[in-house]
Amino acid sequence: MPAIAFAVLSSVCFGFALVTGRMGLRSLDARAGAAVSIPTATVLFIAVAPFALDVSGFDWHAALLFAGVGLFFPALVTLLTFRSNAKLGPTVTSAVSATAPLFALLAAAVFLGEKIPAAAALASAGIVGGIVVLGWEPRAMRTRLRGWALLWPLAGAALRGAAQVGARAGLLLWANPFAASLLGYVVSSATVIGADRFARGGAARPRFPAALWFVATGLLNGGAVLMMYTALAAAPVSLVAPIVAAYPVVTALASAAILRDEPIPPRVLGGAAITVAAVVYLVASTAR
Repeated sequence: MPAIAFAVLSSVCFGFALVTGRMGLRSLDARAGAAVSIPTATVLFIAVAPFALDVSGFDWHAALLFAGVGLFFPALVTLLTFRSNAKLGPTVTSAVSATAPLFALLAAAVFLGEKIPAAAALASAGIVGGIVVLGWEPRAMRTRLRGWALLWPLAGAALRGAAQVGARAGLLLWANPFAASLLGYVVSSATVIGADRFARGGAARPRFPAALWFVATGLLNGGAVLMMYTALAAAPVSLVAPIVAAYPVVTALASAAILRDEPIPPRVLGGAAITVAAVVYLVASTAR
């Protein structure tokens, strides 16, 4: 089924994007990295727009919602993800970030009036358990509060979930996922570039090798979004979301192969497995 292939490719791209982002963060900070990666993805969307953008059914209210979402997704979410990547590494970041469907479910219940399934309670316990396993490192507690560092990916996951609800509200008015992605990325590009220049007092001059890593990250993330929405256009969320949510497995395997300084102890693998399993169960249960 083509939708499954697109979902798998999306998951692979999301997983590798965290690894390439970590490579770039070795010589460039998160804010400057986002100012490279997000505009790169925006250029990708603009390049594809003449072939993929359908303006029939255009709705101003939906366009404003898409642009509003773009103020914090992917802009702020990317900054939080890069920050977490630098503090915790791509494996922990990807596993905790995969809790976004939980926040999306809660936001949908509050703002869209959707009911939370009873099975979500068990999934929530699994997610919390996975995060505890990921963050538990007694020796690190004497030098730094690793548990507090988990707030970076958790905040990103919460905003990602809220963005999905906002985008869903817009898509109910104008069912055009590509337009939602394009408008969101254009606004996000302006946001991260403006924030980077304001903080530095001028245009940043990123180091060339690091910039290339973030270009790759932007292309991977942009391609992942395109393929995810392509899959969602052909199949229900219950089929696509669990596959895409498995990208931490890709990150863990890629990190072990590429990042020699990224440890993959059994604790991290176990926490990632618990978190991803809980997220998959949560998303699947809500679609029944």
